[in-house]
Amino acid sequence: MTENTNSQSGPQTDTQCGVVAVIGAPNAGKSTLVNNLVGQKVAITSAKAQTTRARLMGIALHDTVQIILVDTPGIFAPKRRLDRAMVSAAWEGAEQADAIVLLVDPLKQRRHEMIPLVEALANRPERKILVLNKVDKAVKEPLLALAEELTNMVPFEEVFFVSALTGDGIPELKDHLAGLMPKGIWHYPEDQVSDASERLLAAEITREQLYKQLHEELPYDSAVRPESYTQKKDGSVEVRQQIVVGRDSQKPIVLGKGGSMIKSIGEAARKELSEVLGQKVHLFLHVKVDENWADDKEIFEEMGLDFGK
Repeated sequence: MTENTNSQSGPQTDTQCGVVAVIGAPNAGKSTLVNNLVGQKVAITSAKAQTTRARLMGIALHDTVQIILVDTPGIFAPKRRLDRAMVSAAWEGAEQADAIVLLVDPLKQRRHEMIPLVEALANRPERKILVLNKVDKAVKEPLLALAEELTNMVPFEEVFFVSALTGDGIPELKDHLAGLMPKGIWHYPEDQVSDASERLLAAEITREQLYKQLHEELPYDSAVRPESYTQKKDGSVEVRQQIVVGRDSQKPIVLGKGGSMIKSIGEAARKELSEVLGQKVHLFLHVKVDENWADDKEIFEEMGLDFGK
């Protein structure tokens, strides 16, 4: 992660650069795949569906090729305003892509969400690649049958069997994606791995810990708002964030007995953020109850989403 934008490659003729949209049903493993292709963490992962809200990008390098990965929110039937904004962001990411990767979890499948997505892909002009995830756990015959079913529905150029978790099949997929990228200068400096601001990344990392440590106790309806992000003279950074929950009853869950839970969340997020940024981090968290946060335009903008109508 870097803020340096002066080291961008000059106008070389031997470089390639393009955009790959990674789409799929919620919880298919898109963030894990993007992190694996980039080679380090740029998107949060969680066992809870719908953790990806902002359209974060990862930037992967492969020899002279720069692959800009759009890690889209899971596409699903939207009910609330937040849902509609996430679906809109996902399709926007696909529209600007040189190739679309459809990632499928063959174990859960979530067919009620996957099949409409496959059907929507059928008539799109972008080059399409099918990636079946979790091959380390899937049984071979049903896996091949699923691949055949989906390729009969959509003219996928290639099918890859990977494990985003273990890295199996990822080098081959990355090599293929690199080959699809058009000639052109790199859009980002060589040492930049994401277009997410440090403020947004810090909020995402805290939100991941919120989900990891509270599991089913805290509903999906929570947000982490960046309040301030201050570089200190001693080389450290001070980060202040607000955890927003929808009901009074959820506040003590986040705080924990004697503040133990929020302390644990803060410590884990601070440690990870320090590793990602390569500098000491002072993280301050507090909890606010706001029943109507999901209708707050400002919160949507902070997450990089369109508030919509």
